[in-house]
Amino acid sequence: MRRPEDVPQAFQTAWNSHDMASLGALFHDDATFVNRFGHYVRGVDAIVALHAPIHSTIYSDSTLENELIDVTAIDDDAAVTHFWSRLTAGAAHPAGPHAVDTLILAVLTRQSGEWRIKALENVTLTDPRTGETVLRQRPA
Repeated sequence: MRRPEDVPQAFQTAWNSHDMASLGALFHDDATFVNRFGHYVRGVDAIVALHAPIHSTIYSDSTLENELIDVTAIDDDAAVTHFWSRLTAGAAHPAGPHAVDTLILAVLTRQSGEWRIKALENVTLTDPRTGETVLRQRPA
């Protein structure tokens, strides 16, 4: 990635192609990842291993649509990004077609001119009163 602002589109493109090599290339070798269920892994190999089985089964026909919220520079070579992500699962998912909205926080660092993800955390939007997942209200 050339800029931290590129992360939502790059993540979306890798997910939608279901290409685990492309997904792994977004992360530093020692990156951490927390999925929307709170599963924590460290290292790009573990990140790919977490995603490969679901991309060949329940999310094989899924798509992501990401939207950048903000980028906060920490210094010239580090930034924090937040972006919305809507996962649309298809018929391959046991629950059938449905959508899930999450908020992603990604810390990126630049090494040798390339920005990559150092840490990423994904949080599912839920109603705090019921625990039910909710879709965010998009601006009109």
